Amino acid sequence: MSASSNPRVNHSPTRLRLSIHGRVQGVWFRDSVRRAAAEHGVNGWAENLPDGSVQAVLEGAPEQVQAVAAFCRRGPRHARVDHVDEREEPVERLQGFEIR
Repeated sequence: MSASSNPRVNHSPTRLRLSIHGRVQGVWFRDSVRRAAAEHGVNGWAENLPDGSVQAVLEGAPEQVQAVAAFCRRGPRHARVDHVDEREEPVERLQGFEIR
């Protein structure tokens, strides 16, 4: 059965906002998220926040967004992710991935 004929496959884009807490600044976290997003065809952005967390918005196919979100829950090699707050939002149809 192909993905296009599988009723369980969701082709509608989704948007997920992540607030990533821990040792996530100064460890190439945002660029690592950008690379993961490019690998999975996910659009969005990532930025450092004044409280030391990183905020990321991911848009794309649900499976691909979840793959990048899973990376964010682990982080790159030198990061330490303590917890991630996640929430779904309305899709804005972002293009590309920006580091803010």
